[in-house]
Amino acid sequence: MKTLQIVTAFLCVAGCISAQTLKGVVTDALTKQPLETVSIYFNNTTIGTTTDSNGEFSITYTDVVQSPLIISYLGYEKIIIDKYRGLSSLKIELKEKVGELDEVVINTDDGLTRKQKLRIFREQFLGTSNNANKCKILNEDDLILRYNKREKQLSVSAVAPLDIENKALGYTITYELVDFEVVFNYVDKFRREFNVFSTFYSGTSLYKDENFEEKERVLKKREKAFNGSIQHFMRSLYNGDLKAENYRVFKKGLGVNQDEHIFIRQTEDEDFKEVKLSGKLAILYKGRAQSDIIPQSESFYVDAYGNFLPVRALFFNGAMGSQRLGDTLPLDYGL
Repeated sequence: MKTLQIVTAFLCVAGCISAQTLKGVVTDALTKQPLETVSIYFNNTTIGTTTDSNGEFSITYTDVVQSPLIISYLGYEKIIIDKYRGLSSLKIELKEKVGELDEVVINTDDGLTRKQKLRIFREQFLGTSNNANKCKILNEDDLILRYNKREKQLSVSAVAPLDIENKALGYTITYELVDFEVVFNYVDKFRREFNVFSTFYSGTSLYKDENFEEKERVLKKREKAFNGSIQHFMRSLYNGDLKAENYRVFKKGLGVNQDEHIFIRQTEDEDFKEVKLSGKLAILYKGRAQSDIIPQSESFYVDAYGNFLPVRALFFNGAMGSQRLGDTLPLDYGL
């Protein structure tokens, strides 16, 4: 059985009541000159902008936005700001990255062809669902793929944010890959058999809602992708309505009372709830889609928008474990 893990890195901060506008200016830390077309966005949402010729930007958010603010520019170190609420303006200095070009030219013979590594990356990063099959990475040449034969491990990095088209769900996604790692049970490159033990990836992303034809069809696909997803489960967990949302909890093959195996308490920060599991649990959605959730830490924290952290706190198997970027929606979906 394949054991798969998928998470997206994000942090959460306290909410606010009304919409706020945050303005700022971005400059080069050394020259103090303004930087144009710097990406400014709230991680894993549809809310983003870029700086103008004066390095200035303006971005508006509400309490729906619980993600950190990302400031990103190719060739410069990325800045992540999670304490921005209540601020009206920001002055940001970006530092150039050092030594990145040296990494790009490394090309070792690691036992797999680039074509094979790309295929594995697409399957484990985008997925293999109908939605994933409609996804396309537009700049695959920016990927650096390395396979460690001894460890049976594929790691991937990128020299630029990945531009991804998801025609099925009507989004274009800018994804800045932070980590990507696949560990295999075994690899037979001649038979093209790559048996995956685990997958982990993390990064920051900006979704752009495209103007698409057949809008009703796309919206239905989004709803279908959301229902039964990790995001849907986490929102239901936070709201205490797992049963109402058609989730059932099992332990060792037997249906159990969720309150005896999932312990939830409100934290001092009203936006978070702490969750503890009694151990490995099976979750059944609508009586057919089964997932195993295996805790990797004593507890984790969840908010109303589907965020959970720390990002390595849970190991997913089954239906939820097979979800990839091709079926993932922005955190502000439906809100």
